[in-house]
Amino acid sequence: MFRGLSAFPLTPTSEQGIDETAYAALVARLAAAGVDSIGALGSTGNYAYLTREQRAHAAKIAVEAADGTPVIVGIGALRTSQVLELAEDVQKAGASGVLLAPMTYQLLTEEEVFGLYEDVTRELSVPLCVYDNPGTTHVHFTDELHGRIAQLPNVGSIKIPGVPEDPREAALRVDSLRALIPDTVTIGVSGDWTAARGLNSGCDAWYSVIGGTFPETALALTRAAQAGHADQAADLSAGLEPLWVLFRRHGSLRVISSAASHLGLTEEPNLPRPLRGLDAIARQEVVAALDALGLTS
Repeated sequence: MFRGLSAFPLTPTSEQGIDETAYAALVARLAAAGVDSIGALGSTGNYAYLTREQRAHAAKIAVEAADGTPVIVGIGALRTSQVLELAEDVQKAGASGVLLAPMTYQLLTEEEVFGLYEDVTRELSVPLCVYDNPGTTHVHFTDELHGRIAQLPNVGSIKIPGVPEDPREAALRVDSLRALIPDTVTIGVSGDWTAARGLNSGCDAWYSVIGGTFPETALALTRAAQAGHADQAADLSAGLEPLWVLFRRHGSLRVISSAASHLGLTEEPNLPRPLRGLDAIARQEVVAALDALGLTS
C-alpha cells in the first residue's frame, strides 16, 4: 500500500460544507486511473479545517468511492485524544491506513512528538504513515527521531519532504534514513517537483499533490521510475516545470484548487475560509500552464 503513487485529492469545501458529489467524483477518478493508493484528508485535503464529523464522513465517502483502492486517511489534530477519536472514526469507515502529522500550537519537544506516535500506534489496527511536513506543522524530524518512531508497532511508511536537488545528495538523504528504519517501513517523497529525484534515489512511494487531480500524468512518471528508467522520469518531471513554478510561487494547494475548478471538477469556492483561491492574474497563469502541458482536455 505504501508504494508507488499515492494520490492526494482536494476536499472541495465551502462555508456550507464539503461538496460530497464533487469529492466522491474526484476519488473515483483516481481509482479508475489505477493509482496505488488514495491519500484522503492530507494537506491538499484541508483536514485541519474540518470538524470531526466532516472528517469521518469524508473518510466514508472516500472509501466507498475508491471501490477497493486502498485509502489512507489523515488523522492529525492538536490533541492526542482527538487523534485517537479520528483514528477510530476512519478505521470504522474502512480506511486501509492512516496518515499522521504532529499538529501543534505550542512547539513540541522531540519526546512529545515521539509520545504522540507511541500513544496512537498502540491503539491502531491499520498501518500508519508518519507525515513529516515542516512547511505546515513547523515540526522538524531528525533521522534519529524517525528511526525511533519507525520501531513502533503499525508504522508502515515515512512521508519525507522534498529531497536535495543534486542526485548524489538525494541518494545520500534517502540512504541515511533507510539505514535507521526497519525494512518493513517504506519511504515516500513529497514536494512534487522533487518526486522524480526521490523515486530515482530509492524512495518507495510518491505522496503526490498533482496525482490527486492529474493521476495519469503522475502515474507515467512513477511507473518510469519504478521500471528503472531514471532519465525518462526526470524528463517527465522537467516537462512539468511550468506547473512546478506555480507550485513554488503560490503553493500547491491554491494551484490545484484553481486547476480543479477550471477543469469543472469542483465548483467555486472550493477552499475553507480563511483560505482563498488565487487572484485573476495567477489563475490565468495556471490556465496557461495547463494549456501548455495539454492538461485541459
